Amino acid sequence: MTAELLTSRPAGSESTLVMTLSNPGARNALHPDMYAAGIEALDSAERDSSLRAIVLTGADNFFCAGGNLNRLLENRAKDPSVQAQSIDLLAEWITALRQSTKPVIAAVEGAAAGAGFSLALACDLLVAADDAKFVMSYARVGLTPDGGGSWFLTQALPRPLAAEVLLEGKPISATRLAELGVVNRLAKPGSALNTALDWADDLGKLSPNSTARIKALVDAAGTQTLEAHLVAERDSFVASLHHRDGLEGITAFLEKRAPVYK
Repeated sequence: MTAELLTSRPAGSESTLVMTLSNPGARNALHPDMYAAGIEALDSAERDSSLRAIVLTGADNFFCAGGNLNRLLENRAKDPSVQAQSIDLLAEWITALRQSTKPVIAAVEGAAAGAGFSLALACDLLVAADDAKFVMSYARVGLTPDGGGSWFLTQALPRPLAAEVLLEGKPISATRLAELGVVNRLAKPGSALNTALDWADDLGKLSPNSTARIKALVDAAGTQTLEAHLVAERDSFVASLHHRDGLEGITAFLEKRAPVYK
C-alpha cells in the first residue's frame, strides 16, 4: 500500500481544502512523500484566493499513527543524515502549516500518535471525536519527539503536565485535552470531519485579510514584549482599516447585511 497525502475540495465546501493522511493498513503512518505533498499543497493554497480554510484529517476514521517503526529500523542501517533529512522535511511541513494565512483545522478520529499528534497540534484549531486518543509514545520506544511535539505541548500545557505526557508516553483522551483547552471542539465518533468542515465554512466567510493578520498576531504574541505587540497591533489595525475588507466589513455592518469578501 502507498503512503500519500490526498487533497480534495468537498462538494458544498469548495472554499475549503481537505488534506487527508492516507496509508492503508498502517493507520496512516507518516512518510516523507506525505511531507513533500503537504508542503506543495499548502504552497498552492496560499496562491488560491478561492480557498479560505484548510482541514487536515486521516483516512478510514483514524488520524495518524505517527512514524513507521519498520521504516525507522531500515534507516538505522543508513547514514544518520537520511533520517535527519526526513525530519527536516517534516519540520518544513509543520512550519508551512503554522505560517499559512488561512485557518487550519485538524479533524481527529481514532488516535493521533507521535508526529501525528505534532501535526494536529500544529494546526490553528483542533476538532476531535470524543473517543479519540492522543499520545506521544517516543520514550516507550527509546526515541524523542519530532515535528515540534515537545514545543507545542509545552506551549499549550503547564510544564509539569507537558513533561508527564512526553515522559510517560501514555494516551490522553480528547475529552481531557478539551478540558485543558488543547482541543477546541468535541464531536461524536465519525463526525469530526463534518464538524471541522462546518467550522471551516463559517471561518471562510470572514475577511481573509483579517484572518491572516490575526493569525500573525497570535503567533507573535508568544515572542514579543507587550510594548512591541501593541505597536504590531496598531500597524495591523491601521492596515486593515485601509484594506478593501475593512471597507466592506464596516459598510456591511452599518447596512445590516452580510459582508462579501473577495
